[in-house]
Amino acid sequence: MDQDSLFTKLNAFKIETPSWGYADTGTRFGKFIQPAAAKTIEEKIEDAAEVQRVTGACPSMAVHVQWDFPDGCDPSQIAKNASERGIRIGAINPNFFQDQIYKFGSVCSPWPDARTHADLHMERCLDVAAQTGSKTLSLWFADGTNYPGQDDLIGRKRLLQESLRRWHGQLEMDMTMLVEYKPFEPAFYHTDIADWGMAYTFAKHAGPQAKVLVDTGHHFQGVNIEHIVAFLLDEGMLGGFHFNDRKYADDDLTLGSIDPYAIFRIFLAIRMAEERHGLDTSKIEYMIDQSHNLKPKVEAMIQTVATAQELFAKACLVDLDDLTSSQIAADIVEAETCLKSAFFTDVSDVLRNWRNTHGLAPNPIAAHRSSDYMSRISVERSARRAESGQSGESSYA
Repeated sequence: MDQDSLFTKLNAFKIETPSWGYADTGTRFGKFIQPAAAKTIEEKIEDAAEVQRVTGACPSMAVHVQWDFPDGCDPSQIAKNASERGIRIGAINPNFFQDQIYKFGSVCSPWPDARTHADLHMERCLDVAAQTGSKTLSLWFADGTNYPGQDDLIGRKRLLQESLRRWHGQLEMDMTMLVEYKPFEPAFYHTDIADWGMAYTFAKHAGPQAKVLVDTGHHFQGVNIEHIVAFLLDEGMLGGFHFNDRKYADDDLTLGSIDPYAIFRIFLAIRMAEERHGLDTSKIEYMIDQSHNLKPKVEAMIQTVATAQELFAKACLVDLDDLTSSQIAADIVEAETCLKSAFFTDVSDVLRNWRNTHGLAPNPIAAHRSSDYMSRISVERSARRAESGQSGESSYA
């Protein structure tokens, strides 16, 4: 692929950062507080704007309605403030796992009050979407059971199916509903949407605006994610990604920190779907889902974006003509060589040239570190907390 064609693809490759990735978050065992961590939606927008400033690839920020839009706030004003910083509000994420009433699930709960509570929350989420101009509703459910016999599995499936169909009917015509899956956690006997096939089935039942969301950390070891991606693409059911990496399970590590070759293969599967099979890949939502306890939050986000751009560019360098010829000839060694040759190509000069054409610094991490951003917001936010009587600890789990 020539440089102009590659630059055109890089221009279109946009990645959404998550508001919760800028806040102090933790594990079941506790959390480590960072003085620069964002506590309000305004501070999260500020951090998202910094990532966009140095990467040029992150014009939107996903939000969690329960955490980001407290009662009495004006979502349209928040969207306006974000726009003034060059950021738009992206995917709307409801919270169906934190309230005490969700102890036994949300829409799958045997408690009618819990299901009603979830419906009311969805009404608010759709209102926030309308006021902020968001076109994406991103759904993940913690629903499941911990013990055999705890609940009726078919009954829970039907409750979830009915809720998704009802909510789909409330979507604006230009919105997309993304249905995410996760094999386990926090439920350890069964999870109500445990894999991509279940997510596919629920999305199909919900309606034509529903698609599947693939989180790269939500799979058992050894699962072939690019196979899932290719299958969903051919079915017209791939809606988007949550990018992260993991060593064991849903570890929320920076992209490519454990297995960059896997992410490269995912990008290649998408490119082959478009260029070899004529499938439309333009509407795929590329989003990050990470919460960092040890790495500086803004810097970790920049690192993930830069890595995604690098692996995306490498996937664009695979010679598809040679690959096709090797596949037709059943020359497995040469076919694999086509992939590895591109994967081990140094694309740093290509990315520096791309950034130069957009007036960006050649190294996003270095550009961020050389600014006074982190030191400034650490002082400002610590002073703001002290003035308001707040502790440094975030309320986000």
